[in-house]
Amino acid sequence: MFEFVRGTIDYITPEYIVVENHGIGYQINTPNPFIFQLNETYTVYTYHYVREDISALYGFKLRDEKSLFLKLLNVTGIGPKGALAILASGNPSQVIQAIEDEDEKFLVKFPGVGKKTARQIILDLKGKLGGAVPSIAPDLFNHESHEEKDKQSQALSEAVEALKVLGYAEREINKLLPKLEKEALTTDQYVKKALQMMLK
Repeated sequence: MFEFVRGTIDYITPEYIVVENHGIGYQINTPNPFIFQLNETYTVYTYHYVREDISALYGFKLRDEKSLFLKLLNVTGIGPKGALAILASGNPSQVIQAIEDEDEKFLVKFPGVGKKTARQIILDLKGKLGGAVPSIAPDLFNHESHEEKDKQSQALSEAVEALKVLGYAEREINKLLPKLEKEALTTDQYVKKALQMMLK
């Protein structure tokens, strides 16, 4: 019904903001109202939630946050309040990562999310958020990026084996790993880099 409201922030409370647009003040529930500044102009992406006993506007700074909110609303056991609490963490990419990794322990930290609901979130949303929220967690759904990381990981493993064959102790090699992991190199380059570091 309302895709967005563009206007000036007239009022801020811990629960909602009031956006003034052409003399009308829209009360909009947001995950964190205090990310908005009074008297500043914003585009707030809105969702009009209507049930028998409630009619409310929910709003977000990013369109993708709104998409994630709508996806969460489709999960059995999660209402607008619960979905807002999850988005209020301020880091939707962490939420998406937890869903993709099936990290129930992370999800149950949110108010109103028990083990059963966490399981339901994973069941309903895992693998289905790439198209809905591309800007929030682009790397998570970038398969090329994952392939590169896999190649890098394999090259490093091969380099470690080569160093062991050369007679270096595992303890010595392990000391170098944190620095080597930060680099994207071929197996040969990893071996050369490790040898240089050993000989320093």
